[in-house]
Parts: sequence; structure tokens; C-alpha cells
Amino acid sequence: MPRPALRPEAADARALGLHTIGEAALASAVTAKMIRHYESIGLMPTAGRTFAGYRLYAESDLHRLRFIKRARTLGFSIKEIEQLLSLWDDRQRASSEVKQLALQHARALEQKIREMESMRATLTDLARRCHGDNHPDCPILEDLAGTSRKATN
Repeated sequence: MPRPALRPEAADARALGLHTIGEAALASAVTAKMIRHYESIGLMPTAGRTFAGYRLYAESDLHRLRFIKRARTLGFSIKEIEQLLSLWDDRQRASSEVKQLALQHARALEQKIREMESMRATLTDLARRCHGDNHPDCPILEDLAGTSRKATN
């Protein structure tokens, strides 16, 4: 997604409604480092530059950054965000494609939740069996080492 070859002075860029990377970071709640990363992997178009070489972002870029931030907050992977952005950019898209992607992600989250609940239950059980005293015996460490003895109660 190349940009036009504008290379305005910083003051002219502001007059055109363009934002520096710092301003874009503040407006989108995405760090400057992540903005540069998103640009390097193609989620963001290559930023325009001032005459001095500073990156410039338009309002549409800020909107795109907020979209990416929200998708990351919902746990979408970079690959999934690429798909979502592609669908978002395609005004002829079928909403069924978006729905399918969202439902797939929801199912993956459900699986992760089940796995995490299992981990929590295991850790809670191990902590319950640990005396937590000055003795060296520790069922938590034994389990991690693969030498755990099952509870006898």
C-alpha cells in the first residue's frame, strides 16, 4: 500500500491534518514500536514521510490502527487480522465471511478456556496438597519434575 511521494515540512504536514508517529500512537493507543512493526509486516501501509524523514499518518491510518488494536484485544492473531482487514477493505465482501472468521475464533477461545480451566484445577489441587511449611517435600515441584505421587485421600 504505497503512499504518494509527498514530502512536506512538518508544519505543512500538520496543516494537511497528518500526524506524527507519536501523535498516532497517542490517538490509537498503539505504541510507536508496534506501529512500525505493523508497517513492517504489511498490516499498515508504508507511512508517508516529512522532508526530514519523519513518518506521517492520516486519519484513515489512525482508524486502521484502532481496528488492529481492537482485534488484538479480542485475541485475533496477526494472520486473522490480515484477513479481517482484507474483508474490511473490500466493500463488496460477504458478511458471512466475517461471521465465519469470528465464530472460528470464538471456538478457538472456548478450547483455550477449557485448557486454562484444566490448568487452574491442576494447580489448585497441587497447591492444596502442598503443606507450605519448612519441609522440602513439595507436590508442586514433584509434579513439574514428573515424579508426582497421586493423592491417597
